[in-house]
Amino acid sequence: MSTDRSSRYKTPVYKKDQPDDSYKFKPLPGPVGVYPFHLDIKSIIPDIHSEKIIFHMVGDTGSLRNPEFTRLVANAMALQCAESENQPPQFLYHLGDVVYNHGEVTEYDRQFFIPYQQYPAPIFAIPGNHDSDVNPAAVQPYKSLEPFVKVFCSPVQQPVDFSLIKDRPGMTQPNIYWTMETPLATIIGLYTNVPKYGIVTKEQCTWFAEELVTAGKQHPDKMLIVCMHHSPYSADINHSSSIAMIEFLEETFFQTGVRPDAVFSGHVHSYQRFLKTYPDGFTTTYIVAGAGGYDELHPVATLDNPQFSGDHPLFKNVVLANYCDNKHGFLKLVIERKEHGPQLTGEYFSIAHEYTTDKAADAHVVERFSVTPGKKLTYKQTGD
Repeated sequence: MSTDRSSRYKTPVYKKDQPDDSYKFKPLPGPVGVYPFHLDIKSIIPDIHSEKIIFHMVGDTGSLRNPEFTRLVANAMALQCAESENQPPQFLYHLGDVVYNHGEVTEYDRQFFIPYQQYPAPIFAIPGNHDSDVNPAAVQPYKSLEPFVKVFCSPVQQPVDFSLIKDRPGMTQPNIYWTMETPLATIIGLYTNVPKYGIVTKEQCTWFAEELVTAGKQHPDKMLIVCMHHSPYSADINHSSSIAMIEFLEETFFQTGVRPDAVFSGHVHSYQRFLKTYPDGFTTTYIVAGAGGYDELHPVATLDNPQFSGDHPLFKNVVLANYCDNKHGFLKLVIERKEHGPQLTGEYFSIAHEYTTDKAADAHVVERFSVTPGKKLTYKQTGD
């Protein structure tokens, strides 16, 4: 982990004087499944445990310049699946940026299928900004997210026609934004498009509000988790926090009266864990886990860097609890039913930066944390 932490921010930061790049917005492809775009995990993993589920989570695994870090992270997770003494991780939830720089068909084998060939469990995903972009110089013209949809939003599980690796069939997610239903948690996956700080369409905003209300009725018997690519809160020097995403989330939370227990994101190439405490005492955990393989890591800003500021009304009562910004890594999450209800415990693993290592022992625990559903969570009646 980084040294000299006393000189670094302990809050989120925003990057000053950023240009408006909303012109990069790309139209969304149509859904494969039916509204409201739910996928029951049991349709993919029939024997998933009703009292305890274990899974990996990571973002930004793609890399053009140095795919070795992608391979190391993928191997470490695969070996955890193989070497777990009791219940192994049962799936991977990818937080976006599977393929750099423009989500092209020609890069999926090198950046995804080959590195993850040994990962034995299903892989689900939400798109990142690079998955969604389009290379204007591509030999074969394509539209935004066409390759991603073929890999992750297939109507049926079958080999992906453009991949040489035939033992990982396309995943059957109903849409690029969608909800995973598990016995212990509802996981809502958002799509935040191409611009640097994200954009969410009006239609998706409406869908998200409906999903929060529906999930709120099951809370706290089931945990409520939100996943998105662009990080709402970050203290890094590359992207920093997305004010647009914070405003979008907080407006929807206020509208519905429902807040998630945890929000996971990628986009920023580091690990950061934030805690946001609301006036009613409810705390939401915000975790950035975007160090999945892209060779450039994003360190936490120093207090004397004039490009950044931690002074913003939206950062009130938000603290940076821990971070790892100098090594690649991934999350291993466990949701287990306890006497008081489900509880999420997590471990963030970093990997050694030597290219010769393939052992799971070389993935070191940076920190362990836990999240318990907030008992003060409520939802507004919507006429039902």
